[in-house]
Amino acid sequence: MCIRDRYQRRVRGFSSNNLPNHATRMSHPLNSLQNVFTRQGQEKIAPPGSPPAPKPMGEFHDDIDYVSMELQGIHISRIMRNPSPALLYEEALKYEPGTYITNTGALSVRSGERTGRSPKDKRVVKEPSSQDKIWWGRVNIPMDEHTFLINRERAIDYLNTRDRLYVFDGYAGWAPEYRIKVRVVCTLAYHALFMYDMLIRPTREQLHEFGEPDFTIYNAGSFPANRYTREMSSGTSVDINFGRREMVILGTKYAGEMKKGIFSVMHYLMPLRGVLSLHSSANEGPDGDVSLFFGLSGTGKTTLSADPARKLIGDDEHCWYDGGVFNIEGGCYAKTIGLSAEKEPEIHAAIRFGTVLENLVLDEYTREPHYDDSTITENTRAAYPIEFISNAKVPCIGTHPSNIVMLSCDAFGVLPPVCRLTPEQAMYFFISGYTAKVAGTEVGIVEPQATFSACFGDAFLTLPPTVYAEMLADRMKQNGTHAWLLNTGWVGGEYGTGKRISLKYSRAIIDAIHNGELAKASTTTFPYFNLQVPTACKGVPEDVLLARPIWEDKVKYDTLLKKLATLFSQNFKQFESFASEAIKNAGPVL
Repeated sequence: MCIRDRYQRRVRGFSSNNLPNHATRMSHPLNSLQNVFTRQGQEKIAPPGSPPAPKPMGEFHDDIDYVSMELQGIHISRIMRNPSPALLYEEALKYEPGTYITNTGALSVRSGERTGRSPKDKRVVKEPSSQDKIWWGRVNIPMDEHTFLINRERAIDYLNTRDRLYVFDGYAGWAPEYRIKVRVVCTLAYHALFMYDMLIRPTREQLHEFGEPDFTIYNAGSFPANRYTREMSSGTSVDINFGRREMVILGTKYAGEMKKGIFSVMHYLMPLRGVLSLHSSANEGPDGDVSLFFGLSGTGKTTLSADPARKLIGDDEHCWYDGGVFNIEGGCYAKTIGLSAEKEPEIHAAIRFGTVLENLVLDEYTREPHYDDSTITENTRAAYPIEFISNAKVPCIGTHPSNIVMLSCDAFGVLPPVCRLTPEQAMYFFISGYTAKVAGTEVGIVEPQATFSACFGDAFLTLPPTVYAEMLADRMKQNGTHAWLLNTGWVGGEYGTGKRISLKYSRAIIDAIHNGELAKASTTTFPYFNLQVPTACKGVPEDVLLARPIWEDKVKYDTLLKKLATLFSQNFKQFESFASEAIKNAGPVL
């Protein structure tokens, strides 16, 4: 007889004489878990003479802790709805191999074979309500509804084989008038804790009134897709259906798929309501001035927005609406490779109880994370509630941005550390989205690769890039927002010979943008691109600012600069038919 069955027999009426001596003085060790699994209305019979006991964490106080999934085809009775982090720790440590508690109290987990997103396995269902709006192609690969239903049934069947499931109900979007209700159904406690950290956590009153979700994720990532099903490219499949308001995950336990899946959903829903969704971080200065930072993973969005002198609004996903900007998420998902208290004190201090550390190597005895160890992956991550950043602004809403900073991780090493952009140049660079894919953020990326990603995040766009670009242009014009291009990649040489620009220099440049120094600085014109490059910035050597002087091989620098300008021109041809003459003229001149 298993422990659970023996315990259930006890609580149904065994006398205190049959229980351990301490049972009349304290709750049984399994009580907290049993209470979470008990449906509302089931009677719990206490041993005679037992004193009244406080209700353990997770016990059903009312119907907010119970959720039925029968209509969705899920018949499991043991469903934990919005359990506390402590209970999720217990569950993960008991049932999920490779899970440990670190020396600072974070939960260290492994995502298995997939340690990054799988963009080639992402599918969007071609259905009547959305098919005429979606930006179809390599980013949004179409899937027919029949195949989606096959994958959905496969996921539901797998969920029904589990002893226990976890449900987390939360919100996406801090502005109440634009937030959506999200439900996550998963088999791993670590996934539930991850989404507890990343979504906006409801109060008990909000949970009581939650009702039906606007979007549901069925995460059966521990079970593969059938590779022989039509339109499958591997055993992994991440499928979004806007008509059914559902997302199905098969064949990957990488938690970032859930986070970015909801971002794709917001990228679809928000522009249709006149709200611009952006792949950006945001912070706010002492005077209320807001800055947005655009960039792909690994370009510095999280690091540069975590500024002790400014309040953090969010580190990755935002919306710009008539009232200002709001964060989509309730947490942060920071890269931790090379993390140290000296370089990134705010992020380092956030790694404590409640934080999920994904795919890090730990010391065998002390359980201290080895942040410089990339044995498992370069894409090591920490997920934590935004309140773990000491100077976070909650609610995560700010005024209209004063500055936009576009972050390009230049693997060629030829772009200057900072350039001032005209409004037309800002649109050109936003649509182009030049950067490098950093090792580990996607399956198969083992070293930086130069790439163009429209709107600095085309992997998450659902509508054509020009929709977002036109909305950005209108917002900037209405609010007089300034734009800058920062190279957070290589200087003094290309990848392999140069080195990544010092974080100290990047922070000094950001400080100069915020205090107005760079807006007043004298500039020189950058070849081919006609960008204005400041010639002085406190804390940054002049030869670093101008880029070319610190290259030993000047001929190679000139060759690579012309090559990059050519790549920009070739990439932009796909947008020329609907770009204005002013934006087309803002590109490089060869």
